[in-house]
Amino acid sequence: MKKIIMASWAFLLLLTSTNIAFAQDGTPSAESESGSIVCEPGIYLSEPLDCLAIGPSTYLTDMARLGMSIPPRPLPASKPDLSLTQLPYSYFHLDKDYVPIYSAPGGTGPGTQQYLPGFVYVSYVDRVDQNGIYYLTQDGGWIPGKGARVGEISNFQGLEFKSTPRNSFGWAFEQIPVLSAPGYNSPKTNQQIYPFQTVNIYSAQVVDNEEWYLIGPDQWLEGRKVARVIPNTTSPEGISANRWIDVDLAEQTLAVYENGKLVFATVIASGLEPYWTRPGTFQIYQKKETETMRNNDPTDFYYLDNVPWTMYFDGARALHGAYWRTRFGYPQSHGCVNLSVGDAHWIFNWAAEGDWVYIHDPSGKTPTAPSLYTGGAY
Repeated sequence: MKKIIMASWAFLLLLTSTNIAFAQDGTPSAESESGSIVCEPGIYLSEPLDCLAIGPSTYLTDMARLGMSIPPRPLPASKPDLSLTQLPYSYFHLDKDYVPIYSAPGGTGPGTQQYLPGFVYVSYVDRVDQNGIYYLTQDGGWIPGKGARVGEISNFQGLEFKSTPRNSFGWAFEQIPVLSAPGYNSPKTNQQIYPFQTVNIYSAQVVDNEEWYLIGPDQWLEGRKVARVIPNTTSPEGISANRWIDVDLAEQTLAVYENGKLVFATVIASGLEPYWTRPGTFQIYQKKETETMRNNDPTDFYYLDNVPWTMYFDGARALHGAYWRTRFGYPQSHGCVNLSVGDAHWIFNWAAEGDWVYIHDPSGKTPTAPSLYTGGAY
């Protein structure tokens, strides 16, 4: 180990960096460290025997204990294949109104059938201008253009992991200023974290009744604006298999584990009160590349054409792509676990019927009474 022999200036540094007792006349008392040498700046996770790990070494060692390094160590992860985000369908979002279905374009009147007012997306195969705009649905009916085409589907993707990271990490789901310390009154840095930017999380503190995340030296974020993954490669209770999907309702994240390693993670949108996603341990019982989801209740009507990469695990509740969502990270669904199209496609390729899905809420805020979990879901 290289060492730096203390010169007069280094001795002054030592006086200011260690607890040295002084006599009443102002002269320093004799100390066991007198005449010691300072270790070369570095990380010392155990106390060295032949030098003093002080000054920069203290700072570097404290960071290393939190998992930080200079320069920052990237996550052992990469983006999945971009082609997973592609869909062979075009979608149209109907106005919340009665929309007739005709046997030919240009029709008038009530039509042969109607879509009820509600949350309705249909897939179409043709569009014509014939006494107005009409769309040919995949079912062969024509509907007037009462609504808007889905022009862009979110291409957000989570991360594939080569190995389990040492620290937790997460995605911001809105723009967040970086502060120099935890707490709303802390000075701002010149840094901003942008929506869906990935951050490493090294520590957490509660200040001002909110949790704050340390993402770098003297860099803190408001935790409630970050969807956090805390890697845990231990199989949940009741799951003996070496592969499972972990859904954290409090953090709005999903993690996939296989053979004791984290292999994939992303952000979700789970059920919004009163259509919660039920906590529990389930198994995927059916996979469907596309699915039509509907609820015929006129007070809560929905119809969703060609929902991609659907994996049912709890009655009508499923993991699936949600082409109608542009934002993830907070509850929005009717009980299903909504994913971006690309993420649902990745999980669909990985998963098999019978694989385990572990739904949990560390905050304890999601109710568990069976009577609350009936009816449809999307």
